[in-house]
Amino acid sequence: MSKPLISLDANWQDASQMLLPVTLAPWILEPASLTSRLRQYCQQFRVQVLQEQRSALPAFLQPLLPGVAQAQLREVILWCDDQPCVYAQSWLPEQTIAVLKPLADLGERPLGDYIFQHASLRRGTIESAMLPVLLPDIQVRANCLARRSTFLLEQQPLLVAETFLPDMAMLEQRK
Repeated sequence: MSKPLISLDANWQDASQMLLPVTLAPWILEPASLTSRLRQYCQQFRVQVLQEQRSALPAFLQPLLPGVAQAQLREVILWCDDQPCVYAQSWLPEQTIAVLKPLADLGERPLGDYIFQHASLRRGTIESAMLPVLLPDIQVRANCLARRSTFLLEQQPLLVAETFLPDMAMLEQRK
């Protein structure tokens, strides 16, 4: 079991209480699917799976998913017209996957496409933090704003964190 590519160990705060950059605030505070919002900005949207494996839930994330020791770690890049825009990391507890079997095998299907179609979906507080990002395969080395939320789907918890990569700045100029 390897570690996540990017650590989520940071000083997270309620995003609605933060002074956010004007260009990223609508993205960070978006309550609906980030995938759907991204698709509005590009001709070609795709998901690149970086890694997907069972992993020990880091101690600093355990308060967000109480009682969970192991989870499926999924890391992806969301691409918009060949620009890497978002690095997303999700933690799917084994019990959540047992109840919601399609989560075990999303492949290149966006997680958002699956979870936001369920009427039972409940989102926790959107928190934000600055994360150091080093993704050499796509030439990204920067401090990037991120957001994270816990979700309940069919009463099952999951955690999703999305990090806004430098190419997000180009998206805003298109609209």
